[in-house]
Amino acid sequence: MTHKFDVLGIGNAIVDVLVNVEDNFLTRNDIPKGSMQLVDEETSEKLYAKLGAAIECSGGSAANTIAGLASLGSKTAYMGKIKDDQLGAVFDHDISSLGITFPTAKDQSGVSTARCLVMVSPDAERTMCTYLGACVNLTEQDIDPEIVASSAVTYMEGYLWDPEQAKAAFRKAMSLAHNAGRKTSLSLSDSFCVGRHKQEFLQLAEHEIDILFANEDELLMLYDTQDMSVALKAVQQHCEVAAITRGAKGCTIVSANDIIDIGGCKVDNLVDTTGAGDLFAAGFLHGYSRNLDLGTCGQMGNLVASEVITHMGARPDVNLKQFLVDNL
Repeated sequence: MTHKFDVLGIGNAIVDVLVNVEDNFLTRNDIPKGSMQLVDEETSEKLYAKLGAAIECSGGSAANTIAGLASLGSKTAYMGKIKDDQLGAVFDHDISSLGITFPTAKDQSGVSTARCLVMVSPDAERTMCTYLGACVNLTEQDIDPEIVASSAVTYMEGYLWDPEQAKAAFRKAMSLAHNAGRKTSLSLSDSFCVGRHKQEFLQLAEHEIDILFANEDELLMLYDTQDMSVALKAVQQHCEVAAITRGAKGCTIVSANDIIDIGGCKVDNLVDTTGAGDLFAAGFLHGYSRNLDLGTCGQMGNLVASEVITHMGARPDVNLKQFLVDNL
């Protein structure tokens, strides 16, 4: 079936503020290293004022995946809510400059555009404080039926499953995609996210989602087990495809008839793990939307993830299309 877009992403439209910090900065500000915590606007502003020189760029999990896909040469679209303000302009400019179709109307009033303070320690560990702002205001009205119906895969991030109106937007997108004979995909995003929504995520995996992305911790939590083989067999009964990231060990790809382990790529210069899972999904979906075999899709995911962790930020530093040609 022909399609206009290879992948449509729907998620939290967030501006990432990336900055290097020493461990004692986190200690002084009572921020657990490696955590991802939600903060209010006042806390976000105070913390931002204490940080040094920073890089500001559009972010958010699904947006990072779509940016990676665009760099790979895929045809992409994205839906996420921003406000018509300074950080909203940063997000809009960044995403549009990559050739990504971005149809979502901007809020003219209300809370400001979301931002995530990404503090990177000397050992490349990331600690995030996120103010969600306008991004949680995504509604069913923001879901463009024509774009969903003309996208081979609609990819959604679990982080956006908290607000009821965003949940309704996801359900609308899933229904539109399946009615058009398209595929749906979900990233579980975070083990805390899985903990909050375990039963709903299980229902989605069994009935609504064709391609599931998770890391080991998220999958174990979803199926309430400490045995990876049990979790893999369980997800095999639910989704058409599950892609499980395993850090330096690579990934495991699950389908109805097979469970494939694919070794990770050697990385000599680990700088920042931000976005590794997001870019794995980009590489995998790029191959999937081109009907490549699942083993090759997993290899592509590993390769793309290995590039993004060699520099600051969750967006590629090189042309990923050429990077794959050179390394696959």
